[in-house]
Amino acid sequence: MRSISFLGVLFIISACGGGSSSTDIEIDPGQDNSSGQSCSAYQSNNGNGSTLNCTIVHDNIVRQFYVYEGSGYQGNAPVLFVLHGYTSRGLWIMNYSGFQSIADDAGLIVIYPQGTLLPATGQTHWNVGGWTTSSTTDDVDFIESLIDWTGANFNINLDRVYSTGMSNGGFMSYHLVCNLSSKVAAIASVTGSMTPQTYNSCNPIHPTPILQIHGLDDGVVPYYGNSVSRPIPEVIEYWKNYNDCSIMAIGDLIDSNGDGFAGSVEMHEECLNDVSVQSWVLSNFGHTWPSMPEADIHAASVIWDFVKQYDMNGLINE
Repeated sequence: MRSISFLGVLFIISACGGGSSSTDIEIDPGQDNSSGQSCSAYQSNNGNGSTLNCTIVHDNIVRQFYVYEGSGYQGNAPVLFVLHGYTSRGLWIMNYSGFQSIADDAGLIVIYPQGTLLPATGQTHWNVGGWTTSSTTDDVDFIESLIDWTGANFNINLDRVYSTGMSNGGFMSYHLVCNLSSKVAAIASVTGSMTPQTYNSCNPIHPTPILQIHGLDDGVVPYYGNSVSRPIPEVIEYWKNYNDCSIMAIGDLIDSNGDGFAGSVEMHEECLNDVSVQSWVLSNFGHTWPSMPEADIHAASVIWDFVKQYDMNGLINE
């Protein structure tokens, strides 16, 4: 048994098997329209890069997405998809998630797509099966189309395409890596999980880095699961086993905001292709995107520090 220090967390090593809102919406999600694709400049108060408000037509539906080009963009750039939660908007998660400054430093392209309206409720969603079975939207194909669009319009590294998301966006990130792993290198889920349908039909084709960030007091997507979401420990176990990880590290987060609560981190290492599976559990924290000082971590920084290590072949050896 040994101990290591990583990102301010002490790990004991042993062998083993939402945010702010806005009403600034240019297009109704899922509006039927036969017009072609378009992009226009969008004025954002976040970051030093440039933002585009774009649309394409997918399956005869106008689909909207925002593109943030980090000020450090120089080509061969990684791409990060950031997916909003149920009832939310791409614009909102762009404003609260905090990836723009990271994109400026890393020369990153960040895509914030907009979900369509779920017929059963009239609310914005990503079609992940299970509780979204009333949906006929093919969001996996939509994201694949956006990957192709981004490759056609920017000089990107197609081996470094990542996805993250809040709640339903976290569910969708898992759904992508189960059904589109030929184009997605790594994912991070914040307050999301896997539906039983995604879990049971998951078919990844390469060792996959997985990061889960979850509040222990989440009442919307409970940490220990419910009828429409698998328990987070089972999700982590699935990916640990799929990636054939043999080392586990468990440690405590630092109570950086001094509220008397912190959390824990579980890391599974020594996996195929040197990928990693991590679960960051925040004590006394609910269904919210973690940012400081309200939380003890800045989720965007944790996510980027994790996914940037990997490409389609696993750990990047630099």
